[in-house]
Amino acid sequence: MKAMRFHQHGGPEVLELEDVPTPVPASGEVRVRVRACALNHLDLFIRQGMAGVKIAMPHVLGADIAGEREDTGERVIVAPGVGCGHCHWCLEGEDNRCPGYQIFGNQRDGGYAEYVNVPERALLAMPKGMSFVEAASVPLVFLTAWNMLVRKAAVAPAQTVLVWAASSGVGIAAVQLAKLFGCRVIATAGGAEKGAKARALGADEVIDHYDSTPPVSKAVKRLAPGGVDIVLEHVGQATWDESLRSMMPGGVLVTCGATTGYEAKIDLRFLFSRQLRLMGSYMGRRADLDPILAMFSRGLLHPVVDRTFPLAQAAAAHRYLAEKRQFGKVVLEV
Repeated sequence: MKAMRFHQHGGPEVLELEDVPTPVPASGEVRVRVRACALNHLDLFIRQGMAGVKIAMPHVLGADIAGEREDTGERVIVAPGVGCGHCHWCLEGEDNRCPGYQIFGNQRDGGYAEYVNVPERALLAMPKGMSFVEAASVPLVFLTAWNMLVRKAAVAPAQTVLVWAASSGVGIAAVQLAKLFGCRVIATAGGAEKGAKARALGADEVIDHYDSTPPVSKAVKRLAPGGVDIVLEHVGQATWDESLRSMMPGGVLVTCGATTGYEAKIDLRFLFSRQLRLMGSYMGRRADLDPILAMFSRGLLHPVVDRTFPLAQAAAAHRYLAEKRQFGKVVLEV
């Protein structure tokens, strides 16, 4: 089979399309014929190499996979992460807290290939009428946003939610989910074109985060003088202070990423006097993909795909994503 692999960390040029043996499924696994695989910033980080994180080489990236079961031909979506299936956390349904949790394309080979082996419990039926490209754009970002909003922040109707980077995968998912729960959404986006698309997606107000006059937190306070109930943070160091200043007393900040850096500071007096809650979120429960996909089937949520590339042009797709030119998901067609 064909697989896009890399043998050492580096820039997009380390990605090589190679002929490799078709993987043989282990007990409890199913071989999936990959039809589409969406990119995530995680792919870029793994390819470049992350301090303290070791992966097997050569390596196949790709957490967001849509394709067909080879044994039955059923059109399926692959849950982007999988637990061991038998530890305390997995049995409690909190598989994303499993010590052995593995993300496709990270701890195990992913979907930048014609075939991938998948534990059968990680397979979900594709919603009818959804293309492979659309299906691949959904799992990781909507599961992440759901875990942040529903599981961590306990979102409620009529709350005000600040969503950073509405053009990103998590941002697009968060805007849609927050509106679905009856919230007022203040989103940030880079530039007028992306801002208009964020409004079309459902954002009530949009702030250009590249325009520093005024800073985002002051722009937020003009729209919500008391601050926001929930901040969805996945940018990291560059936006941390502005996120904190945007919160109302008793508000919650949920973070799932550190795209611009992982060092963040806080005045503890500000934290306890305003009774703020800071929460970390990692992926999401496999079981939560069921209601998410049901909402897609009912037309309550919508995939947003910016652009597709053939598998052979994965390096170009990585460059495109790194340049932050997209609004929505970038997807490889296999």
